[in-house]
Amino acid sequence: MTHAAAPTSSPDGTMPPAPSGRLMALDAARAVAIIGMIAVNVGPRNGGGWAGHLYQIPLGRSSLLFMLLAGVGMSLLTRSARRPGGAVPWRTIVWRAALLTVGGLALQLMGHDVSVILPTYGLLFLLCLPLLKAPAAVLASAAAVLFAVGPVLWIAAQVAGGETYRFVPPTLADGPAEILHGIVLSGPYPALVWAVPFLVGMALGRADLGERSVQKRLAVWGGAAMVGGYLLYRLLVALVGEPGESIGFDRLVSGVNHSQMPLWLLSGTGSAALVLALFLLGGDAMSRRLGPLVSVGRLSLTIYVGHLLLLAMLVRPEPHTLPQGILISAAISLAAVLFAALWTRRFRYGPLEALLRWPPPKAAPDAAERR
Repeated sequence: MTHAAAPTSSPDGTMPPAPSGRLMALDAARAVAIIGMIAVNVGPRNGGGWAGHLYQIPLGRSSLLFMLLAGVGMSLLTRSARRPGGAVPWRTIVWRAALLTVGGLALQLMGHDVSVILPTYGLLFLLCLPLLKAPAAVLASAAAVLFAVGPVLWIAAQVAGGETYRFVPPTLADGPAEILHGIVLSGPYPALVWAVPFLVGMALGRADLGERSVQKRLAVWGGAAMVGGYLLYRLLVALVGEPGESIGFDRLVSGVNHSQMPLWLLSGTGSAALVLALFLLGGDAMSRRLGPLVSVGRLSLTIYVGHLLLLAMLVRPEPHTLPQGILISAAISLAAVLFAALWTRRFRYGPLEALLRWPPPKAAPDAAERR
């Protein structure tokens, strides 16, 4: 996939192929997720007033968008495997899972004060292997089951164990059991719950996202889920009250960001689908006006890791005030846009994105699989 501007030759001497509007929309949506996560991770999260509320909009939504797009990308990566005689690129997927898991756990050791989402990615990449040839209906059914059961099991595990998870992310210094428990249950991105947006993304990746009618339906249903989930949360709270401080099944009515509860999943995943639909509906505007944003999406892993390094080495313990947070977030985001725009003029893949492509596929991937 290439930048919207006329590209130069890639390092191997070939010209990058022309991107499709669908892939450019995915990259633009991924860029929005990354920039939103930068704002959330920079902080602070206690700003008041209208500016503070606006600054908090990405909280609990950008990461869900990032996860949904990972599912879409997985379906595109394995599209040829669903053709007659097609083979699953399991070596590439296992490599990516290992790289993201180990790298994410190592990044968690740094002083950036951010919960790294990459280990959950890695585990979900492994767990999805048996589903890569499954039809969209199976994926949607699995997502629906986990949507209903995952939060209940997450609460039940805490009730049975007599503890309340503190969302402490696992690190590379932890033992295997602690790491697995943290990724699956007790960490900030428990795979038991976060598999829902990933599976929804995989199901969406089976659809013809270039079809206008599909894009419109995605926008309508995504918007309905976003608004409906939030309104139902407010209604239930008005009827039965806010959940108590201690963990219990009364928390199932919550729609608070990162609550791991169904209504938050419904609203947040709906907003993610709506963002994707809006960029898909944008069509040719991607290439005319949003080239730099598309470039950020193409280098999403590099920029995600890069912003963690910047936070650890240059920013922390700041920011302490909302204006500082806005300024630092804007500076990192602008640097990301400039870096991505310059890099993609010369190279086909970002520095870390190139690592994800090992081992090389046996056959050259088609345009929908370059990821």
